[in-house]
Amino acid sequence: MEAAKELASIVNWTQACLALGVARVSAYRFWKRKENPIQPREPFKPERSLSNAEKDQVLAVLRSERFADIAPQEVYATLLDEDIYLCSIRTMYRILEENKEVRERRNQAAHVEYAKPELLAKRPNELWSWDITKLKGPVKWSYFHLYVIIDVFSRYVVGWMVADRESAELAKRLISETIRKQEADPTRLTIHADRGSSMKSKCVALMLSDLGVTKTHSRPHVSNDNPFSESQFKTMKYRPEFPTRFGSVEDARAFGLGFFNWYNTEHRHSGIALLTPEMVHYGLAEEVRLNRNVTLQRAYQDHPKRFVRKQPEPPRLPDAVWINPPAPVSKTIELLTN
Repeated sequence: MEAAKELASIVNWTQACLALGVARVSAYRFWKRKENPIQPREPFKPERSLSNAEKDQVLAVLRSERFADIAPQEVYATLLDEDIYLCSIRTMYRILEENKEVRERRNQAAHVEYAKPELLAKRPNELWSWDITKLKGPVKWSYFHLYVIIDVFSRYVVGWMVADRESAELAKRLISETIRKQEADPTRLTIHADRGSSMKSKCVALMLSDLGVTKTHSRPHVSNDNPFSESQFKTMKYRPEFPTRFGSVEDARAFGLGFFNWYNTEHRHSGIALLTPEMVHYGLAEEVRLNRNVTLQRAYQDHPKRFVRKQPEPPRLPDAVWINPPAPVSKTIELLTN
């Protein structure tokens, strides 16, 4: 606007604004406000409001030794019983708030702000998720514990175990044996879990630290931070053959053998381009996709009118899988500016 005014002293305002790409109305408004700034108005004070002296009197009463530890509504009622009326309860609160004296009297628990885990997997054996779920036993209040480790990128169940108890030592043994069987590079592996006692146990943490494995945990009471394990448990428990109760730990293990074999080798997973976890985990995804594409192209050549929008093609395998993907840059800027 300064440049517009300087140029306007040589030519007129219309030509100056046109040359600088400035709206003429905006330039007029800017200089009008600059030359005649708007004076702030005095805040409106209703006639019924308390004077400063009356406010000081109310505040002195509320701060007095007699009423310092009593709520304003009790102060109001006590004074009213003594034939004294100073102001309404709401006005007492308003006066205290103006003096920043409305707060919890006892120190409140400060909740820790946990960072949201943002984990990325671009290949198998790079990010594992593990959890423990209960399986109902033969009688009421009896349970077996199913430990499951799933590869986040391929959804392949790399390790599982059924035990009659939840134990950090059992979890430690399962994780170490799974790493050995999968021949995974511990230094490139991240293992994610929720905040259960076994997951946060010292023996598991020390074992992972000794191996060079990175461990992460979900935020407290946030199931979305461990979605792949939760989803796999739901798939298992919604299977028609999943029993209401298991007669023994051997029955639970027999069910696990059948279910996890089906899940890994037969279950076409919607999150991995309708491939089985085994295909993705062992690098067969592209070959299967090419074979599917041949079949679809043959179908297109036989009946092209059945495919209205475009030629059919099999879904592509995602290049990366996230636990809590970061917010887009535009969304981040919006949150920071608000």
